[in-house]
Amino acid sequence: MTKIPYIPETAPFSLEQRAWLNGFLAGLFANGRGNEAPQRNNVPAQAGEPLPILFGSQTGSAEGIAKRIAKEAALRGFAPVVLPLNDHLQADLTKSSKAIIISSTWGDGEPPDNATNFWSWLQADAPRLENLQFAVLGLGDKNYSDFCGAAKKFDSRLENLGARRLVPRGECDTDYEATAMTWVDGLWEKLTPSANGAANGHAVHTNGHTVSTNGHAPAANGHVKSAFSKTNPFPARLLKNVLLNKPGSAKEVRHYEISLAGSGLTYEAGDALGVMPVNCPALVDEMLGALGCSGTESVAIGSTNMLLREAFTRHLDLCKPSQELLAAIVNRAPISDLAPLLAPERRDDLKKFLWGRDVLDLLRLVDKPFSLPELVPLLRKLAPRLYSISSSPKAHPGEVHLTVSAVRYESFGRERKGVASTFLADRAGDVDCVKVFVQPSHGFRPPVNGDLPMIMVGPGTGIAPFRAFLEERKASGARGKNWLFFGDQKRASDFLYESELGVWQRDGHLTRLDVAFSRDQDAKLYVQDRMLENAAELWSWLEAGAHFYVCGDASRMAKDVDAALHRIIEMAGRKTADEAIAYVAKLKSEKRYQRDVY
Repeated sequence: MTKIPYIPETAPFSLEQRAWLNGFLAGLFANGRGNEAPQRNNVPAQAGEPLPILFGSQTGSAEGIAKRIAKEAALRGFAPVVLPLNDHLQADLTKSSKAIIISSTWGDGEPPDNATNFWSWLQADAPRLENLQFAVLGLGDKNYSDFCGAAKKFDSRLENLGARRLVPRGECDTDYEATAMTWVDGLWEKLTPSANGAANGHAVHTNGHTVSTNGHAPAANGHVKSAFSKTNPFPARLLKNVLLNKPGSAKEVRHYEISLAGSGLTYEAGDALGVMPVNCPALVDEMLGALGCSGTESVAIGSTNMLLREAFTRHLDLCKPSQELLAAIVNRAPISDLAPLLAPERRDDLKKFLWGRDVLDLLRLVDKPFSLPELVPLLRKLAPRLYSISSSPKAHPGEVHLTVSAVRYESFGRERKGVASTFLADRAGDVDCVKVFVQPSHGFRPPVNGDLPMIMVGPGTGIAPFRAFLEERKASGARGKNWLFFGDQKRASDFLYESELGVWQRDGHLTRLDVAFSRDQDAKLYVQDRMLENAAELWSWLEAGAHFYVCGDASRMAKDVDAALHRIIEMAGRKTADEAIAYVAKLKSEKRYQRDVY
């Protein structure tokens, strides 16, 4: 058989572009436009060597990379299957010869929710895996103490179990595309199928999962994919900007309505919206003044030359310093307070030192200023912000809604602002459009069966996806019971969406609403306290098949809610601590315990 042509790794395309082009070429061959006779379109694809591609993903980035790798793997003769790490038993690594793992990290080096059961299996139950060759790619953020911690754990444990690396572990910072592409290119040099599978432009079916190789796969919801994406965000129009808090609140939470008209973008309840932030003009002016620049200087951002002001405004992160910038500053100021904090064992102290400090604060630690050619490569790229969507497309066709808290505070004598949150609050819609893309969820969805109960825990802006869930179930006529736990500081000023929730409660759509306002009484009261007060009923809902959801702060709230859930299972379910752990693990494996945490 004539070999199907494909775009080489050295070609100047991104991983996604190369996979699409390879699919296009394969499609041409399949339709007889290549150098061999036409093939019948109803001929099924030849089976290739199975290749499990497992992902651990909190926001969908790792899942996206896994699916892109699968497209190219199918063209190279494999039969890829893409699964969350928690579904590893379907892939059966004990019998697989090769496997690829892509995982993000959250919290203090912990696996994402859809990888926790896999990690438990690796630690306690996994057998020796001498027959397995593996590759691990980690996604992380160098500002956190245990960078790519989950990927490191998986990589090390697989090695301890006797598995052999195909390539060294890859580690990607927040701007992961280029690093991931380089790692994947190196992977293909080592990864070849033991049997030559057909790459003919048809779908490759493996264990009930389909990986399309024609480059024109429909989106998960059946619609044709939009031309707009993370690499080509849609310039959307801001329709509404409404302050949700009432007078007396210490917070500034706003409700935004954004038009998607003409974009072709579609979403589902549970998805996130990516917003491309724009730096505050006042901060840009401060940076230019500190560097003695006018802003009209030309600088290179990647392969593009642009004015310095434009680079500082839309392309470079002026708030979070990179590790490279920290090292360069210490090199010039070896006796500064920063210098000893770069030691690995001082990570927590470094985090405390950097809180409330931005790039400008750090540049002031050095006597000799950086030149532009020195400084610009040391700055991080301005990354998009992901916000949980707070609307259902069934209730608001052509629109997407967000619920965002504007971050404003003062530290070290200067006013500080959240880059994206204050861009939306202060400037979007006046001078700038809002450049957006849809980030699909990896499974954070209302129950497919509309008759099943749903328990939602969403304090503060964590209510966002649950407003979407409730709208979705209302619009679709779902009959399952709905229970919401909401909390904030003060009922009088911080009860977000109070009127909407009241209407749903009165008409029976919101079966139960339990609220906890921490500052309305002497003793602090939180959503996990309300859960424990209603332990018996919550347990009965779980036993009736309820799905349990949490959205909000990962570092404290989500951990406290998780602990309360285990305690409820012990008390109301009369389980031992170990039995409660097993019960929660089962909820996760059945995708009945989902979290959208940050």
